[in-house]
Amino acid sequence: MAQGIKKQAKSHYVCRACGASFPKWAGQCSECQAWNALEENLTSHAAGTSRFAGYTGETSPQILALAEVESEKEARSPTGSPELDRVLGGGLVEGSVVLIGGDPGIGKSTLLIQTLARLSMKLHTLYVSGEESPRQISLRATRLGLPADKLQLLPETCVERIIAIAERECPHVMVVDSIQTMYTELLQSAPGSVSQVREATAQLVHFAKRSGTAVFLVGHVTKEGSLAGPRVLEHMVDCVLYFEGEAGSQFRLIRTIKNRFGAVNELGVFAMTDKGLKEVSNPSAIFLSRQAETVPGSIILVTREGTRPLLVEVQALVDESPLANPRRVTLGLEQNRLSMLLAVLHRHGGIGMFDQDVYVNVVGGVRITETASDLAVLMAALSSFRDRPLDHGLVVFGEVGLTGEIRPVPNGQERLREAAKHGFKRAIVPKANLPKQSIEGLQVTAVDNLSDVLEIY
Repeated sequence: MAQGIKKQAKSHYVCRACGASFPKWAGQCSECQAWNALEENLTSHAAGTSRFAGYTGETSPQILALAEVESEKEARSPTGSPELDRVLGGGLVEGSVVLIGGDPGIGKSTLLIQTLARLSMKLHTLYVSGEESPRQISLRATRLGLPADKLQLLPETCVERIIAIAERECPHVMVVDSIQTMYTELLQSAPGSVSQVREATAQLVHFAKRSGTAVFLVGHVTKEGSLAGPRVLEHMVDCVLYFEGEAGSQFRLIRTIKNRFGAVNELGVFAMTDKGLKEVSNPSAIFLSRQAETVPGSIILVTREGTRPLLVEVQALVDESPLANPRRVTLGLEQNRLSMLLAVLHRHGGIGMFDQDVYVNVVGGVRITETASDLAVLMAALSSFRDRPLDHGLVVFGEVGLTGEIRPVPNGQERLREAAKHGFKRAIVPKANLPKQSIEGLQVTAVDNLSDVLEIY
C-alpha cells in the first residue's frame, strides 16, 4: 500500500520566506535570495486516492445542524497519575493526540514509560521508539521498578510501517518517541526536517482520529525553548504540554499550552526521584520553604495556574547601580512588565529607582504569566529598596494599572481560601476582590490605588 502511494505522490519545494515554488531543491531561493529556505511539500495525488492510509474516499461529507450533533461528554481514561490527569483535563480522551515537549533529560521519556506501564495493566498499549533500543528502554523500566509484562515495544521510524502495525495490534494508547526521528516514504528529505515532521504528524493524527487510539508524541525543544519544527505541529494536535524548570532541579513542572478537551495553563508538579517522577499533591508547600526570620525583599503571591491557586515566593533585590543604564532582570516574570511597574511607582508613588539595579525572581522555577503578580513585585521591590521586611504571614495579589489603580483579578475568593489553608494571617488585595464573607483566620485589607499601598508600608 505504501509503495503504491509513493509512486502516485509528487513533491515540490516551497520557500518559507516568500512562498515561491520550485520543482527541485536549491540552496538559495532565486526569488528572495534566502538561503536554506526551500522545504519539500506534497503536490498532488491520483484521483480518488489519499496519502493517508485507510482512507477510501467513498463517503462524502454531510452538512449537519448543530442541534443534531450529540453533545455527550467525552469518555476519559485515567492515567494513574493525578497530576498528569490534571494537565490533560481529567484523563486521556479516545482518539486524542498529545504533544509533549521539553529540554533533553528533563523527564519526557521517563514520564511516558511510567504512564504506559501503568496503563498496560488495564489497556492495550504500544511504545514506539525511534531513538532508544528495546534494551535501553528495558533497562530504564527495570531501574524504575515498573511492571513491564504487558508493555509492548516497537523500534521503528517509518510512519507507514508504524501505522500498519498499529492497525493490526489496535492499541488503546500509543507513544511515539520522538516525532523528529520519524519519516514518511512519501518524501525524500531527511528525518527531522520540517516537511518530514509535518507529514509524519499529519498521518499519525489521521490514524488516531480514525482508530480511536490515544497518541502521545514527544517533541524536541530548540535553544529558544520552542518545539523543534514548524509551529503548525501545535495546531495539528489536540493537546500541547511543555516541561518547565531546570533539568538539574528536583522538581519538574508540566504546563498545558493548548487543550481542546480542557483548560489551558494547567500546571502539574512532579519530583524526580531514583524511581522516576512522583506527583506532588501540594505544590504550594514546596514553593514556600522560606527563612525562619523575615528578610527584606520577600513576599508571598497567590497566583493561579489553570484551575488551581498556587502560593509562590517572589523575591526582589534592589541595589545601587554602577552602570549608566541600571539593569532590570527577571526570572519567572516578564522583564518589560517590571520596567513598566517601576515607572508607575515613580510617577504615582514618587519613588524612583532609576539609579538602582532591580532583580526579581520567582522561587522554585515557576513561570508567572498573569498580571496578578504586579502588586507582589512592587511590594517586594519596595521592601528591598527601603531595607524593611514585610510581615511573614502576609500574602498579596493584584494588577497594577498605568494610572496607579489596583485592579481586581479573577477567582479572588479561591486565592484567599488557599492562603488561609496554609496558615497565612493577613492579605492585601484589590478592593473589588474583597470577599463578601469573612474568611476565618485571615485579615483582608483592600487597596484601591498605589497610594493606599504606600500608606500601609
